[in-house]
Amino acid sequence: MKNDIAGLVRPVLRDLVPYHVPVHTGVVKLDANENPYDFPPELLTGIFERVDGQTFVRYPDAEARELREAIAAYTGLSAENVFVGNGSDELILNLFLTFAVGGRVLIATPTFGMYRIHTVIAGAEPVAVNRDPDFAVDPERLLQAAQEVPAKVMVLCSPNNPSGNTIPPETVEQVLTGFDGIVVLDEAYFEFCGKSSVSLLGRYPNLVVLRTFSKAFGLAGLRVGYMLAHPDVIDAVWRVKQPFNVDAFAQLAARTVLENRSLFAPQIEVLMRDGAALYERLRLLPGVEAYPTEANYVLFWTPLDAQTVYQGLLARGVLIRDLGGPGLERCLRVSFGRPEENTKFLESLEEVLGSGLSF
Repeated sequence: MKNDIAGLVRPVLRDLVPYHVPVHTGVVKLDANENPYDFPPELLTGIFERVDGQTFVRYPDAEARELREAIAAYTGLSAENVFVGNGSDELILNLFLTFAVGGRVLIATPTFGMYRIHTVIAGAEPVAVNRDPDFAVDPERLLQAAQEVPAKVMVLCSPNNPSGNTIPPETVEQVLTGFDGIVVLDEAYFEFCGKSSVSLLGRYPNLVVLRTFSKAFGLAGLRVGYMLAHPDVIDAVWRVKQPFNVDAFAQLAARTVLENRSLFAPQIEVLMRDGAALYERLRLLPGVEAYPTEANYVLFWTPLDAQTVYQGLLARGVLIRDLGGPGLERCLRVSFGRPEENTKFLESLEEVLGSGLSF
């Protein structure tokens, strides 16, 4: 039938559950690992001073040359090693469209759910490889999986979302040495921990490092991400890139942020200091297990069902992330907020845990 739209959908997509982001107003928002502080007003003024009458009427630089050069200077690489995207999500999808279609993608889980979704969208098969109970990556397990289930791409996240732990560079190097495919290392939260494996790029052309402006640099609303890779990888991914994927205003804003990144250092310092205090208070709550973190969020387990805790907090005006699922049963993730937001979360959580199902 002409109106059977469902029948026209690719079979692999019919059961795919879209990434859903609920919108709630008037709540303490601690669900998306964003920088909770206002964008520096002097920097905002500086960005708009650079906007002229041609900024919006002309197509943006399709190669984002000035931004790539700024990122290269920031990371100590060459502009030929930099590729800019409309957030890390576009980069992940483009990588899978370039290297994984018809093949398999190994994903160290539990981790960011979009890796699996983009794998399926790209027409590849996601293969989960379990992390250790403490969420550490076992390189031998990954390499064994790569032998048993040949794959073209492997995805690692450091600090891992949602567990917050990092992967030591020596572990990343062990994986790179034993795996012939593309190893995607997502370092979206690098600025919060300062730990990176970018130094391995010079020796391993199959390494791709992802970074973003959405977290520490407060540009989540503009969607700017970038990848660092060997020029041959950049050239290959360029073939699937949309012509004008990063708009002119976003490029301008990201360049200005890098030029003035020192303005974000105090925010990051305060956020991580207050986050450490939140973690210590959280782990002292009866029945709660909080996992050590090197990012701007913390994963925790409670005796109650995750959805019960999530709804209980939401009823009290606090929005966090419900992660209940395989490997994360009864687990939730809370982003570090401003001091008053952290206090509101902790007080509300105590109430929810104390009242059980009554909320």
